Amino acid sequence: MNLIIEQGNTLTKIALFEEGRLVDTYAYKNTVFAPSLVEALLERCPCANGILSTVIELDEELLALLRSKLATFFVLDERMALPIQIGYETPHTLGKDRIAAVVGAQCLRPGQDVLVIDAGTAITYELLEASGLYVGGNISPGMTTRFRALHHFTQKLPLVSEPEVVPWVGVSTESAIQAGVVNGIVLEMDGYIDRLRLKYPGLLVFLTGGHSFYFERRLKNRIFADINLVLIGLNRILEYNVENK
Repeated sequence: MNLIIEQGNTLTKIALFEEGRLVDTYAYKNTVFAPSLVEALLERCPCANGILSTVIELDEELLALLRSKLATFFVLDERMALPIQIGYETPHTLGKDRIAAVVGAQCLRPGQDVLVIDAGTAITYELLEASGLYVGGNISPGMTTRFRALHHFTQKLPLVSEPEVVPWVGVSTESAIQAGVVNGIVLEMDGYIDRLRLKYPGLLVFLTGGHSFYFERRLKNRIFADINLVLIGLNRILEYNVENK
């Protein structure tokens, strides 16, 4: 069994995989996460291999635990072998979650031109060609980030959140902000998809991240929504390195 740990800015996600199949997932706020939670999990579900991907400072206690409990353990960084080629000019600055999401999409749909959209704090767009070449991607502010920015950088605009029903034209300041942000993101996503399909007619689109299901039903283009895409990619990277160790 494989142990996958992904630490973001606010959440630590843990997944268990067996023979390429996702068995279980757990999520903890970083403020309450502790290595003892992983130790207890490993006592219940022993694992042979593991990988840690983190955007925060490495926890030496957690590293020591994983190295002692796992036969094979990796920390994802820019030196780690990948089942894709990186065409990015600055691979050392490429976010680990961005890499993992692309590898996850390739794992699910090998040999396809793929666009991965991750709708989280930031919205990222990652393009992977059928050959396995990661061409690059774009980054823009996420939905919550846009709401907060409008409130923070102005004196009178209120802080709002996303509604279930969004008008195309707002009829109040609150609905104008909601319509502007949500519809702006929808048009942005659909616009990228339409533009890239001019060059890649068979382009498959994956949508992941915390707001993936919110936008899934709002896009005109057909997409595949999978909130676990990064975890799937991390497991594939782990297996690739175990196979080639």
